[in-house]
Amino acid sequence: MPFLIAIIVILLIVVIWYVSTMNSLRTAQVKIREAESGIDVALAKRCDSLTKQLDVCRGYMTHETATFEKVIAMRSGMTMTEKAQLTAEAEQLASTIRVTAEAYPELKSSENFRALQSAVADAEEHLQGARRAYNANVSAYNQKLVTFPTSMVASMIGCRPEVFFEATAIQKQDVKISFE
Repeated sequence: MPFLIAIIVILLIVVIWYVSTMNSLRTAQVKIREAESGIDVALAKRCDSLTKQLDVCRGYMTHETATFEKVIAMRSGMTMTEKAQLTAEAEQLASTIRVTAEAYPELKSSENFRALQSAVADAEEHLQGARRAYNANVSAYNQKLVTFPTSMVASMIGCRPEVFFEATAIQKQDVKISFE
């Protein structure tokens, strides 16, 4: 009778260990999928925020370019009548700019470019963090797969090593930002 109880206890310990190890491996797989999703979220954020920031910067560049072109046109050789007409237009334009500046005092393209630089840095930082989290989870999981006795359970339930995130050749290149 004590021999039978010892065998049952040993079997129970083995079953509990097996289930616990299997659950640990499954949990590690879920963490990897979650970290992979984090990379997707960071990529989407980068795309959305940088696209919007570039659009804003392009709009202000166009506005400033048009303003400078009007000023240059006003200064070129004109008759007094033309100069008087353009002076009136310049005063109207200056009034519009003042009203806009009063309504939006921080509305300057240089601020937009600083915001763009900040958005680029922020997006890249989030993406790097997501990639690091993914690789850390893959590392922990892959270590379990090669560690005895967990490796026995892993092979029984068909667990395979996960691949670390590695940047492609295109991703390793510097990002070209164009305002045209």
